[in-house]
Amino acid sequence: MNNFDKAIKFTLSWEGEGGKASPGDPGGLTKWGISQRAHPSVGVANLTREQAIEIYREDYWDRLGCEGLPAPLDVALFDTAVNVGVNRALGWLDMKKCWQDLLLWRVGHYTALAQGSVYFRGILYGLLRRTCALTTLCRSL
Repeated sequence: MNNFDKAIKFTLSWEGEGGKASPGDPGGLTKWGISQRAHPSVGVANLTREQAIEIYREDYWDRLGCEGLPAPLDVALFDTAVNVGVNRALGWLDMKKCWQDLLLWRVGHYTALAQGSVYFRGILYGLLRRTCALTTLCRSL
């Protein structure tokens, strides 16, 4: 199993099928973790798992240049970009090229979001659990 396969398996295990818009979620309608807001040209309501994986490969893995990064930085950057956006993840990567620091930035970001939003306060525990699980995966690579 290559690292894209490991990364997508991890990400989809947290994103799930979905197919609904959660009240307060800035991404709006989301399925397989692909939000209508971030992908306005995609028919998210009818998105298949296979189509979502292709979007993740092209718009995240390839766009981030993950194939050229060492493990586990490639997997950490990929899931971080899925969760907080490609541009933000790349900005954090520019500051520190270490997967551990990338995940610490992520925790800080979640904490700041939770301080300013009831919605994010409600999902903070899940976001932190996902980051802990990603830490475990990265340590195994």
